[in-house]
Amino acid sequence: MNYIIFSCSLNPNSKSYILAKTTYEVLKEQNHNVELIDLRNFELPFCNGTDIPKSHPNVRMLQGKIETADGILIAVPIYNFDINSALKNLVELTGRVWSEKTLGFLCSAGGFASYMSVMSFANSMMLDFRCLIIPRIVYATGSAFENGVVVDQTILERIDQLVRRFTNVTIALKD
Repeated sequence: MNYIIFSCSLNPNSKSYILAKTTYEVLKEQNHNVELIDLRNFELPFCNGTDIPKSHPNVRMLQGKIETADGILIAVPIYNFDINSALKNLVELTGRVWSEKTLGFLCSAGGFASYMSVMSFANSMMLDFRCLIIPRIVYATGSAFENGVVVDQTILERIDQLVRRFTNVTIALKD
């Protein structure tokens, strides 16, 4: 099985990246084939409704990685009660290669009030690309982190639960 974790924050002090890295380490410990892709390391054009941005070399490369992935975990910050624009831009640029993927979410946010913010994006992925969404979403606020690591035991347990469910479902669907 091939898994990708997208870290979608462009913030140099990203907490969602810490969630992505922690989850990557859990998957590696379990001997899964996983790649962590940090969008901070990829110059991507903005989708403008034409095919020109879609021919960008980084867009083509990421399309290839998404296409060959069996499952994708998305670590994303929540801004203004929604996913960040970098994730939406990635999906708009790469399009149909997201079809039929198993998706899971790791979210970081400033407060507890926006814990359902990922749902409109998840619904879109289900309807537009027939993705299967793992309903065990990891949602962490700033108090879950210290010195660049996840310190909240409940969040660490939720990451383990997400990984277990995500890998089991992805493998079952592949069979």
